[in-house]
Amino acid sequence: MTRALAALVEKTTRRPCGIGELPRVEGKSGWEPAASPYTVLDSLPAEFGGPPLWDWHADAAWSYQITSVGERVDQVEWLADRVRNGVVGRTDDGWAHDLLIPEARVIDRELTYDAGGEPSASAAGAIVSYVQRVTITVTPA
Repeated sequence: MTRALAALVEKTTRRPCGIGELPRVEGKSGWEPAASPYTVLDSLPAEFGGPPLWDWHADAAWSYQITSVGERVDQVEWLADRVRNGVVGRTDDGWAHDLLIPEARVIDRELTYDAGGEPSASAAGAIVSYVQRVTITVTPA
């Protein structure tokens, strides 16, 4: 699930997405940190109710935080717009972009938190982040 969501974020933003850490890209001297803007995907603690997870008739909801990181507010707002469209964007026929999960079918996607850009200072200079949280609900395929 996590890798599929990270792949969707990368595809729809055309920017690197790290899973729980700064994304790395292949460079001249091997793998190196990605230049901004980029996203970081973090899995959030899950709460489950109803039948046990091994029951293939049960639905499960997974929550994630997607943090857009850049050097300017306009960069992270641009990236957050693309994340939003990629993950929860709709068309007349359904979701704007497919989220394919092995052995499961996505039945709901919800944007549960959408914050504005938050600037912070670091030794390397200014960094701006934009946090979005989503919940993806799946059912067995």
